[in-house]
Amino acid sequence: MRLRAAVAAAALLTPTVAVPAAAAESNAPVPDRGLLLTVSGSEDTWIRGVTLFCPPAPDAHHPRAAAACAAIDRAEGDLDALPGSPRLCIKGYDPVTATATGTWDGRPVGWQRTFPDACVMDAVTGPVFRF
Repeated sequence: MRLRAAVAAAALLTPTVAVPAAAAESNAPVPDRGLLLTVSGSEDTWIRGVTLFCPPAPDAHHPRAAAACAAIDRAEGDLDALPGSPRLCIKGYDPVTATATGTWDGRPVGWQRTFPDACVMDAVTGPVFRF
């Protein structure tokens, strides 16, 4: 159910009008490089989300948009291959689920992964889910 809602929200984010040539040359968000990112707690006790367009717009909603875009670019759009920010995490269990839906370089993205806690998620995904 949550994935369907995220996909529906991502569909609303995808512009359906043509982008004028002048806008395409600016730093305006490119329609084929936009993701709806969410992080939720165990059993959806809480959820937060943000949109990420690359290149980031000056009024980007993601607080680390440039770093997140760079990380996804390094992974060639494969969120399972993100460079992350390796570090030691205290062993605990407070699961969080991260999702990404939208498009990247014209390819549809429907990614979801559950991590044992927020520290592990951050170590694996780096700046992408830091919001």
